[in-house]
Amino acid sequence: MADHKVLAGAHVVLPTGIVENGRVIVEGGRITGSAPEGAPTVDLTGHWLVPGFVDMHNHGGGGASFTSGTVDEVLKGVHTHRLHGTTTVVASFVTGEMDFLTQRAGLLSELAEQGEIAGLHFEGPFISPCRKGAHDETLLRDPDPADVRKLIDAARGQAKMVTLATELPGGLDSVRLLAEHGIIAAIGHTDASYEQTVEAIDAGATVATHLYNAMPALGHRAPGPIAALLEDERITVELINDGTHLHPAALELAFHHAGADRVALITDAMDAAGFGDGRYMLGPLEVEVKDSVARLVEGGSIAGSTLTLDRAFKRAATIDGLPVESVVQAISANPARLLGVYDRVGSLEPGKDADIAVLDAEFDLKGVMRKGEWIVDPTA
Repeated sequence: MADHKVLAGAHVVLPTGIVENGRVIVEGGRITGSAPEGAPTVDLTGHWLVPGFVDMHNHGGGGASFTSGTVDEVLKGVHTHRLHGTTTVVASFVTGEMDFLTQRAGLLSELAEQGEIAGLHFEGPFISPCRKGAHDETLLRDPDPADVRKLIDAARGQAKMVTLATELPGGLDSVRLLAEHGIIAAIGHTDASYEQTVEAIDAGATVATHLYNAMPALGHRAPGPIAALLEDERITVELINDGTHLHPAALELAFHHAGADRVALITDAMDAAGFGDGRYMLGPLEVEVKDSVARLVEGGSIAGSTLTLDRAFKRAATIDGLPVESVVQAISANPARLLGVYDRVGSLEPGKDADIAVLDAEFDLKGVMRKGEWIVDPTA
């Protein structure tokens, strides 16, 4: 009985809808269907119980970089995001030398095998120099399938996603290669036309890397990648909901057009997330974070975000006025499905890991449970 916990009285968000005055029962590290008489109960009346957040695009936090940090630093970054409700996180790399990236992939694949991270995402080097954002242009290269293969081999089965400018030489073949290996081919940092984007989707691409950012704007004669990505049922669009990367109307347009089941809210966080203003390195480039906005020192391009998913959730549910069930879909269920871990996380259902976020009536984070253990205790 000691390992049972009953979380009672909250608005519980399930895949089937919201249960008022609901309860979630935890046994050991998992959600279960029933509790013995007299099991300890935590009264969460007036709170929301939602599944732990799943961030499929995140470069670091807590002062630590996933691209270049030591194992201890990476774990610190992961822990920082857990404190903000993200119980499942993919470690994203920015562009680097191929040898450096293969070495990092080997190192971090061990953390993925241990379950500390949910796999690896290579954002670059296979991206367009015209849409490089905060990536070092001298290190960019065309998406040659042999090079893509090198990175995914180095990740030892832990590569989850590769972002590509699919219009570059080798782009479509690389998309096919990734699809064959069950790895997400994401279209991003791209200068592709509408037609080229349609080709890449037909070749097997399934995700838009931070839709709108680092791609041509929507045009009425040349609609570009945004229209192709929004209209195709096979694509899930990542959105950075920090109020800096996207105008609220752009977010609304994406949600309205793609629908809640085709949006993934991500942070694209860099080291400063959960840490503070100051100077940081993003790969080889220097970044200044001022008023929580990260920009390259040279040229001023936005350089990732300092977002945590609890803030993205609150913004979506309050400022953006999205239904809570839609936010939960976009911040937990959809990314979990894409990453192939929905059997374990992404919703509050018996048999799944007890990964739970507790939010108050204003959608501020009050508690975080991961595998049945409180990381942030809502009663403290």
